[in-house]
Amino acid sequence: MTTTDRPEAEPTGRPEAEPEEFSRPPHPDGPPPISNVWVYDGKAYDLSEWISKHPGGEFFIGRTKNRDITAIVGSYHKNPEAVARMLERYSLDRVALPEDIHPKANAPAFLFSEDFDSWRDTPKYRFDNKDDLLHKVKARLKQREMAARIRRMDRYFNITVAILAVLYFAVQGLRLFERSWIPLPVFVIAMVLLRSAMAGFGHYAIHRAQKGMNKIYVNAFDLNYVALSFVTADGHALLHHPFTQSEVDIKKNVFTMMMRVPRLFRIPLHTVHKFGHTMTGMIIRLLDVCRLTRKVGVKDMYGTWGGALPHFIGSFGVRFLLVGEFVLFAVMGDLWAWVLQFLITMWISTFLVVASHDFEVETEELVHNTEDWAVDQMEQAYDLKVVGNRYVDCFLSAGLSSHRVHHVLPYQRSGFANIVTEDVLREEAAKFGVEWIPAKSFFTDRFPKQINTYLLSPSDDAVEKDWGFWREHFSPLALKQCVVYAAQGFTGIGTV
Repeated sequence: MTTTDRPEAEPTGRPEAEPEEFSRPPHPDGPPPISNVWVYDGKAYDLSEWISKHPGGEFFIGRTKNRDITAIVGSYHKNPEAVARMLERYSLDRVALPEDIHPKANAPAFLFSEDFDSWRDTPKYRFDNKDDLLHKVKARLKQREMAARIRRMDRYFNITVAILAVLYFAVQGLRLFERSWIPLPVFVIAMVLLRSAMAGFGHYAIHRAQKGMNKIYVNAFDLNYVALSFVTADGHALLHHPFTQSEVDIKKNVFTMMMRVPRLFRIPLHTVHKFGHTMTGMIIRLLDVCRLTRKVGVKDMYGTWGGALPHFIGSFGVRFLLVGEFVLFAVMGDLWAWVLQFLITMWISTFLVVASHDFEVETEELVHNTEDWAVDQMEQAYDLKVVGNRYVDCFLSAGLSSHRVHHVLPYQRSGFANIVTEDVLREEAAKFGVEWIPAKSFFTDRFPKQINTYLLSPSDDAVEKDWGFWREHFSPLALKQCVVYAAQGFTGIGTV
């Protein structure tokens, strides 16, 4: 990955990433640091007392302990300068040290390369230039007429979501109790569309303040069978968005475990794996999060139990809803209807998750603009289209129709707000020489490329060991990996 260092005339206090200055205590993969330290702009802070006071919710502060939050503050706040002034109240009056940063960002180690270290490998972006793209866009969005329009579109988005939620339950109820009213093909298509739409709402709920009822709404992200929002909110909002397509971006590794499975077995085994996640795996993962929260302490994660309970209640509630739907369809003798909608929803949604970035390209082949974070975000993201109408595609693509706006302004509350902001970003980006690439079709562009990359390519083990087709599929190691991968789904391993 290519980075651009700050000019020497601009001291920043940030730790340099040169090998001779990289010094971490032994055993970087050992227990996480226990110090209450957050790193901002190269300095150390203790935000423990701010966890329960954070306007964006306790979750985000609690999860970023022992991380560098510079890019998060710069990208997720309308006025990061004010946030920086507030942080000074919690300063430890010293520069950050390697031991202040967890080597794997307090995330599952398998999502990173073996030699990854957060202190050294977290990109250092600039957010202090008032003339950069992000500041120019924000200035226009502050205008009264535009700000009012964004608020209005947020309301329309919420009303649309409420209608879709009613339809979600109504379609299943009709199929179960008045089957003649909704034939199998209609039911399956409707559920695939509604699950994607509700997951799109959950996607935006992840980016809203994690407070009040939103801690429950955010779990709509789970309805497409792909992820567990309780843990994905961290990897998506805090590691993917600020550091898109870098070594820190764990979203590019969501297929890491699947790619170890031989190619001919990949579709059936991944299907079994995700079925296991839906039935028991994600519930086990949630119980593990409960155990970790108790071990670390609710105060360090949420500030109070009042802040923690809605997150847990909402997440367990959606997990039991998904299992309950399966049981109900089985009891009512309509199991195949459930199976078909599960298969189509899960596979389309799985590829939608990674369709809006060039994750097929190796990270080291990408060039990043660390001097202008917003320009870099635009260059690393795609807009997606399904039917061609951005408002409809906002839901059909799980929230990715105006995806570049979403990456430059991740704090916006809805896909509709992003759509009406698109002209502003396009006009300002043109002044910076950034090409506005038309939206890419999911089905005719991104999906075929993903199939070739993730379904038809040899397994990672076959590539590493230079195996032929036979050994890839039938060597003892390959067969063992198949059994392990299928079983891991039911135990929650590999859950995102």
